[in-house]
Amino acid sequence: MPLTPDFTDPDLRGRVGLITGAGSGIGRAFALALAQRGMTCWLVGRRQQALEETAALLATPGRVLVADVASADDVAALARTVRDASPALHLLINNAAILGPVATLDDYPADAFAQVMDTNVNGVFRVTQALLPLLRAGAPGSVIVNLSSGVGRQGRATWGAYAASKFAVEGLNQVWADELRGSGVAVNAINPGGTATSMRAAAKPDEDPSTLPTPDDVVPSLLWLLSPEARAMGLSGVSIDARDWMA
Repeated sequence: MPLTPDFTDPDLRGRVGLITGAGSGIGRAFALALAQRGMTCWLVGRRQQALEETAALLATPGRVLVADVASADDVAALARTVRDASPALHLLINNAAILGPVATLDDYPADAFAQVMDTNVNGVFRVTQALLPLLRAGAPGSVIVNLSSGVGRQGRATWGAYAASKFAVEGLNQVWADELRGSGVAVNAINPGGTATSMRAAAKPDEDPSTLPTPDDVVPSLLWLLSPEARAMGLSGVSIDARDWMA
C-alpha cells in the first residue's frame, strides 16, 4: 500500500463512534481527536472515573458506558444502550486490551492466558458482532479499527498470551474485512508500536518512557484510515504501522 502522509483531515460532524478502552492512553487520545473533528463518542471501559475524565476533555459531548468486553452480558447491554440512543454507528475502535503476565510460556498460568484471550480476542469478536448491525446502518463509510501490535506479527519471548492474542486480532481483522467487502464497512488495524502507555511501562519497566512516542503520536494513523483518500481507495483488510504517519 502506498503511504500517503499528506491527507485530508476528516470532517466527522454528525457521525457517531465508539471506543473501547477509552479511559486512558491511546483510547483517550483517539477520543479527543475524534471529538475535535465533530464526532459524538461513546466511551467504553471498566473504570467509570477514568471514562468521565476523558469525557470532560472532549470538545463534543461524550457518552460514558462502563462495560467489560470480556463479559458477554456487558457487551449485550452495551449494544442495547447504543442502539436505543442512535440509529447508526460510523466508527468502532476495538482498543481495550490487557497485558497479562510477562513470563515464558512454560511458566505461564493457564487462567491468566485464558483471561487475556477472553479480553483481547473474544472481546473484539463480541463487540464487533454486537455492533455490526449499527455499523451497517451507518454505511457506506463506516469503519472498524482494531488495535494490533508488533508482537502480533512477530512473536517475542515473554510476551505470552498478549502476543498470541494480537496474532488473533490480525486474523479477525482479515476475516471481518473479507466478509464485509462491498458492504460499505471497512475493517483495518493499527500497530501503534512502542508507545508511552501504562501497559508498555508494565511490560518494560526499565524503559525510559520519554524515548517513546506518545498516544497523541498514534492519532494521525487513525485519521488517515478515516480520511476521504482512504475511503476513495476502498481501503480495507490492511494493518498499518502508526510510525509511518508520525512526524
